[in-house]
Amino acid sequence: MVPIKGTIVHGGDAKLRNGYVATISEALRHELGSNAPAIKTIMRWTGASNRAAKYWLAGERGPGGWHLIQLARNSDAVLHAFLTMAERDIFEISIELNAAQASLARAAAILSALAPRR
Repeated sequence: MVPIKGTIVHGGDAKLRNGYVATISEALRHELGSNAPAIKTIMRWTGASNRAAKYWLAGERGPGGWHLIQLARNSDAVLHAFLTMAERDIFEISIELNAAQASLARAAAILSALAPRR
């Protein structure tokens, strides 16, 4: 047993932590809803318990480490929320690039159709 020396470890900024919990909860509810199938989906994605999934969805607690990675891997909303909180929001840029690429492909097809045939 390790002797207790009286060192106090602070949990960090409560306001920031609460913002994180609320943001992840909102992302999950936006994508999955807040019903029983949503809880089952979260459990399937992460391997977490029913209780943990309910806490995350209700915004009472937030997923940590591995569970957050699994949620981001399976949920675009959670990935976007995570990147936004990390101030690395490349998700929006990726969507815009995909839309631009699709528009250019359509324009090229139209130009090919309108070009005189030889």
